[in-house]
Formats: sequence, structure tokens, C-alpha cells
Amino acid sequence: MESNSDISIQSYLTSYNMQEIDIVAYAFSQFAKMDSTAFELSKLNWKIKRYKKGDFYNEHRTVCKFLGFIIDGVFRSYVVDEKSGEEKNVFLYSGNQFVVTFKSFINQQPCDYHTQAMTDALVVYIHIDDLLQLYQQSHQWETFGRLLAQEAFNIAMDRAESFVFKTPEQRYLDLIKYHPQIFNNIPLYHISSYLGIQGPSLSRIRKRLTGK
Repeated sequence: MESNSDISIQSYLTSYNMQEIDIVAYAFSQFAKMDSTAFELSKLNWKIKRYKKGDFYNEHRTVCKFLGFIIDGVFRSYVVDEKSGEEKNVFLYSGNQFVVTFKSFINQQPCDYHTQAMTDALVVYIHIDDLLQLYQQSHQWETFGRLLAQEAFNIAMDRAESFVFKTPEQRYLDLIKYHPQIFNNIPLYHISSYLGIQGPSLSRIRKRLTGK
């Protein structure tokens, strides 16, 4: 998911042979200033899952009960147009970012989207019940919960406002900023759907920006 607080740890990962849980610990220290003592409270609660391309992280009208952190791979949240059957991509999530349908997760209500792996992926995740217990145990985890809710609001607003205030080209540049490897991983028609433009328009934008 894209936002100004996306966690950039790729250079760190290339310098150190980190286990998946240590990657999450580092990411949380950057996102919420969480120290190792606070994060240690959660270590037994995390699980790791491998997704195959096409597997669902969460399905429409089910309640999202897990907060995931992507070690590798790309996911999308999408809706299906009831009349045309067309799938429209709403959110994208890639490596070193959270994958979660925020509204469903925070309010524990049925989800408005399907969330699906677009590539093979590796995710470290925690159940909402464990997270709520951590909020009660630690002020740092309570702060994390507040920041997570704030992140959800900002992402939703940024996404909605991008279609009001930004041009397709600006939305494209935002996509490159927050998901720099996205073009290497998913078909262009998925990117066109996310940007709300047709394929030929995306081709023109890419050609204009690359000067080719």
C-alpha cells in the first residue's frame, strides 16, 4: 500500500542476512519507533505464509482478521463490476509494506474487496486478537495501533483524492515511487486498472516520461 510512511529497508536487507521476523521488527522500529523489548512481546504471535499467484489473502464479504507484512511479492485489492464483470484494482501492496484491508480489519466488519496475490509471495502475519492484546500490554504497541489507524485513513484519502486532484501522469509517478518494482512483476493491464486509465494512455505516459 502506498503512503509517505512506506518502509524502505531494501538496502538494509541486502547488507544483512535477516530472518523474516527480524525484518518485521526493523520495519516496526521505523514505522512506530518500536524498540526491541516491545516487539519481543509479539514474537510468538507471528506466523509465516507462502502464497501462490492467485491465492486470496482475504475475500469479499469476509472479515479481515490478519495484519500482514510482505517480505516478497505483490497483492491487489479489487472490486468486480456487477454489470460488466470487470475487475477494478483499488489498492496495491508490495514488498516491505503492510497487506491488510484496513476498514475491515480495524472495524472487524465484512470486507468490500477481494485481496489477492498477483505473484508468488511470502507474508508474515498476526491475528487481530493477538494485536489487541498487545495494545493492552504495551504503550508502544498502543501507539502502533493508533498509527496503523492513521495510516489507513491517509491511504484511503490519498487514493480518493488522487482521482480528483491529480492527473493520470501524476498517479503514475506516485505508483513508481511507492512500488518501484511493480512493472517487473505484474501485467500492464492491472496497472492501467489501478490508475483508472486505458492501456494506450498508459503506454503514452510511459513513452513520454522515458523519452522513448
